[in-house]
Amino acid sequence: MAKSPNRSPASNAWCTITVLFLICQKFVTVRPEDGLADDRCLRSKGSSFKVALFADLHFGEDAWTDWGPHQDFNSVKVMSTVLDLESPDFVVYLGDVITANNLPVHNASLYWDQAISPTRARNIPWASLFGNHDDAPFEWPIDWFSSSGIPQILCPSANASRGDKCSFKGTTRLELMNNEIRRNSMSYSQFGPRNLWPSVSNYVLTVVSPKRDHKSPVMFMYFLDSGGGSYPQVISTIQSEWFHNKSQEVNPDSSIPEIVFWHIPSKAYKKVAKEAASKRTQCVGSMFEEPVAAQDAEMGMMKLLKKRPSVKVRFTLICNIDSCCG
Repeated sequence: MAKSPNRSPASNAWCTITVLFLICQKFVTVRPEDGLADDRCLRSKGSSFKVALFADLHFGEDAWTDWGPHQDFNSVKVMSTVLDLESPDFVVYLGDVITANNLPVHNASLYWDQAISPTRARNIPWASLFGNHDDAPFEWPIDWFSSSGIPQILCPSANASRGDKCSFKGTTRLELMNNEIRRNSMSYSQFGPRNLWPSVSNYVLTVVSPKRDHKSPVMFMYFLDSGGGSYPQVISTIQSEWFHNKSQEVNPDSSIPEIVFWHIPSKAYKKVAKEAASKRTQCVGSMFEEPVAAQDAEMGMMKLLKKRPSVKVRFTLICNIDSCCG
């Protein structure tokens, strides 16, 4: 989660979480399960399929200061370095791409575009999902109302000559996703079923091998919207039902490996964190100093995963105030 806009930037170390994993299948391709044409399939560069994960980038954090834009610049450098060194076949943006609650702009997609720019510039396909800060409404810093006065607000829109280009209501999930998909041919992100809204980024991508029948998958990647921002932080009952029905449809006997991505940890992570802390296991972050920022409620998703042996990995990451832990 992002730091409070009231805190001094100098007192906070910022982070970009990067995870890389390999899928050991030869010459794999990826296609959306619900549909883009086969000519949009992705081919790996070698005998494995490498995926890079970028989480908690928080572009737009403290946008009105010198510190904030400098951190965005540093994040672009870090991502560019990772992409150049690792040459991944696919990138996943795992939520909190932007800190919308720090952005007094009408269209926060301007910052979203900055965050995905290193991947787009290298023609690497990607997919994204939402975190709890991506569509949050603007939070007025209390020190703006001190005797020093409210600072001048600069809104970086295409036609920012008028003050009405500023907005303090946030950019909706639907707007952010629509802008990403419409502007980027390499994006594999999807809206997800309408009956799951206000949860938006719920979809599945299929990994297939051209060495076999194109309809024979070797892995499924599920993306789930864990809420937050404009509505409660939760994977709802109907989302859990969607996952159950979809997984039964595409992988009825659980014979094909599956990976699941979402942003906010489930409540089960609180128990895991306590056990890890008692054993002082290795962790990159602050799990020993602060509580897990979990979802508001558990509505069946973890029970489904526990019963599904085909789910090999689940990624969920949140960046806290002083450091990061996944």
